[in-house]
Amino acid sequence: MPGLLIAIVGAESTGKSTLAQDLQQRLSEATGLRCAWAPELLREWCDHAGRTPRPEEQAAIAAAQAARCEALALSADLVLCDTTPLMTAVYSELLFDDHSLLDTGLAFHRRCALTLLTALDLPWVADGLQRDGEHVRAPVDAAVRRALMGAGLGWSVVAGSGPQRLDTALNAITPLLLARKTAPLPATGLFSRLQARQEALPEWRWACDNCDVPECEHLLNRRR
Repeated sequence: MPGLLIAIVGAESTGKSTLAQDLQQRLSEATGLRCAWAPELLREWCDHAGRTPRPEEQAAIAAAQAARCEALALSADLVLCDTTPLMTAVYSELLFDDHSLLDTGLAFHRRCALTLLTALDLPWVADGLQRDGEHVRAPVDAAVRRALMGAGLGWSVVAGSGPQRLDTALNAITPLLLARKTAPLPATGLFSRLQARQEALPEWRWACDNCDVPECEHLLNRRR
């Protein structure tokens, strides 16, 4: 049975890659699960090509990102997807007025067990060709939320810095792991502490506490 996919999406320079790697390390150590990190393919593409993609190249990049995540899920219990085809679809919409990739991007999120949306509370940092500037972060964030809401899909906002940001993500993932029981989970380390707190953890809707879209809570109640 393929492993669970955890989608990590958000505007540029909001800590997606750092969060994915930190989650992989912490969850692997604490739970004994086989956790994999699926890096962002766009970064590799831009480094190799020395430029950003053209409109006609977007679909192949989205498909390759999805294939990378799905391939890792064949041998891992949990895959941290460092962006998804939805992000390619959002940028295609904003940069090229191309809406053709949206359905495929949303279909991938229906396969995911959870979507984490990184908040805009980190400072923007220049990093490679694929970053457009701080001014695009709010429109991208709004477009991601609009797409997920339009498809009836929920998300958990990940905010804060350093350990706080990681802890917010862990608190969103832990109830999912306990409910799904995808593999034997040793009661040691961090996981035992989180497991001991399970009685006090609210259901999925708690993850919208820091979200500024009130409809999100109701959407989460309709998930699976």
